Amino acid sequence: MVPRRPPAPTSLLSEDDLHLWNEGTHYRLYEKLGSHQTEGGVQFAVWAPNADSVSVVGDWNGWDPSTDRLNPRGVSGIWEGFVEGVGQGAAYKYRIGNGRTVGEKADPFAFHTETPPKTASKVWDLGYEWDDAEWMGSRAGRNTLDAPLAVYEMHLGSWRRGEGGRHLTYLELAEQLPAYLVDLGFTHVELMPVMEHPFYGSWGYQTTGYFAPTSRYGAPQDFMTLIDALHRAGIGVILDWVPSHFPTDGHGLGLFDGTHLYEHADPKMGFHPDWDTYIFNYGRAEVPAFLISNALFWLDRYHADGLRVDAVASMLYLDYSRRTGQWIPNRHGGRENLEAIAFIRRLNEVVYQDYPAVQTVAEESTSWPLVSRPTFLGGLGFGLKWDMGWMHDTLVHLSREPVHRSFHHHELTFRAVYAFSENFMLPISHDEVVYGKRSLLEKFPGDDWQKFATLRLLLAYMWSQPGKKLLFMGSEIAQRSEWSHDGQVDWSVLEVPPHRGIHRLVADLNRIYAGEPALHELDSDPEGFEWAVPNDAANSVLAYFRRSLPGDALLVVVNLTPVPRHAYRIGVPDPGRWVEILNTDADLYGGSGQGNFGGVDTGPLAVPHHGFPQSIDLTLPPLGVVILRHEPLPGKTG
Repeated sequence: MVPRRPPAPTSLLSEDDLHLWNEGTHYRLYEKLGSHQTEGGVQFAVWAPNADSVSVVGDWNGWDPSTDRLNPRGVSGIWEGFVEGVGQGAAYKYRIGNGRTVGEKADPFAFHTETPPKTASKVWDLGYEWDDAEWMGSRAGRNTLDAPLAVYEMHLGSWRRGEGGRHLTYLELAEQLPAYLVDLGFTHVELMPVMEHPFYGSWGYQTTGYFAPTSRYGAPQDFMTLIDALHRAGIGVILDWVPSHFPTDGHGLGLFDGTHLYEHADPKMGFHPDWDTYIFNYGRAEVPAFLISNALFWLDRYHADGLRVDAVASMLYLDYSRRTGQWIPNRHGGRENLEAIAFIRRLNEVVYQDYPAVQTVAEESTSWPLVSRPTFLGGLGFGLKWDMGWMHDTLVHLSREPVHRSFHHHELTFRAVYAFSENFMLPISHDEVVYGKRSLLEKFPGDDWQKFATLRLLLAYMWSQPGKKLLFMGSEIAQRSEWSHDGQVDWSVLEVPPHRGIHRLVADLNRIYAGEPALHELDSDPEGFEWAVPNDAANSVLAYFRRSLPGDALLVVVNLTPVPRHAYRIGVPDPGRWVEILNTDADLYGGSGQGNFGGVDTGPLAVPHHGFPQSIDLTLPPLGVVILRHEPLPGKTG
């Protein structure tokens, strides 16, 4: 007797699913589309509305398109079918035709892929036993605007290499990375895009596998293990996410069913001249649903604590990197991409509705207003925005010879004009240490002593300014070489004392930043910042107060020249002792050891100064930053 085949399982797609999909309001598509293992085989579903035939081809059927054909679901544009006997790890693609053979496409919803340069999708179950309940229960308080957020940005493939120069696996990273970040005091790590990408040199920013962590470093569960280990160590995980463009690789989303399905047909709208990539058609209902589903997927299945959204400015402006005649105005005749704006707002609304404990962070390089303000107030709805202006002005200023800085004092003071217009994160990212921009250390003028002193100054200035912090790997040890994705961080420099000094300073800055509420509690509130000395351009000195909600005060003083300033008088609001809690010129950091012997007192002869009722005399170390905490007089409160 011939064994009877079990009946094909019921479709995962209900009529409601199809309606919500075509309406563009289905945000859990990864539960329905793609490949899903069921009893006896796999249920496949793919969107290809302009196809006249779709087959699943794979290693089980010899890649024969005549064997496992899919069927259309009404007018939804979705093709689906059950394939018996297929299981975990099977490689497959979709063979799509629309009067002519389009070719083979990877599954846009695949959870796993072959390792590049191979491009097939893999059937994969995402089952995993998480052990991060303590983190998940507490992360809301760790991700808020009044919490210390110190982010270590990294590229997984070039942080550290194994024997023979091979990449570390996710599992090896899980053993090494959490302890390193804990020792340095970082609260979060931001991973440059881990989504599958065929060209390693794109650093992940040219994504093809939107739902699959790159298989270069292991399987999906291995990546979960890495995130789990970071969470157990108290480290949050922010994923770099790219909804602004996608590559033209033949197996990817471009011309998916023989037509411009995910991208605009007109290259003035659908092709990005900077990156030679396609641009998503945000006005097609299904495309935002695909992208929002993808964002929620990483928060849901991988427990990500935030998404840093790449290249937001390129989405907002129709004329981004285009000359006159190369772009199409919106329906009002303007340059704003109305469909992209609507998508961004909806993305943030859905993310914060479903995952209120996470943060979305915009890399937005223009002066677009209200990026990090709620959508009901007219904002884009992000939680944080990278302060690209601060980064640019600060690095330009510190790259000048010290003798010239007094003529450009405004480059540092200008930020106070807009510092609280958004919820800012201060980024020193990978973009600043690559492609001829030199490493952070080598941007600065002078001999080696001045370079290291200026880097110490930059770091302390950054950590004491209002805003969350982000530092790219390698900068915490002052490596001399630019970042290269084909290499690794130059760990050998830690054998040299000045580099160890930078490493120690970063750890101490993170400790002070987390331990002093005045440095983080009001990062996004103007009550947390007050100028003491904004206008001493002649001496290139800045001084300002940072405050916390109970009224605790820290005084930060920055000397931007290699000339020490002795008996430098600064007005202070309160009498008592001002304890020096950080001095970047300390011996242990590689400095010259000039400072204030642990602190200074206002004293009985203190006079009003700078509009404050009290004053103190300080020694300002060369190219140095000192941070002082106010301690009230006995029997007094601050």
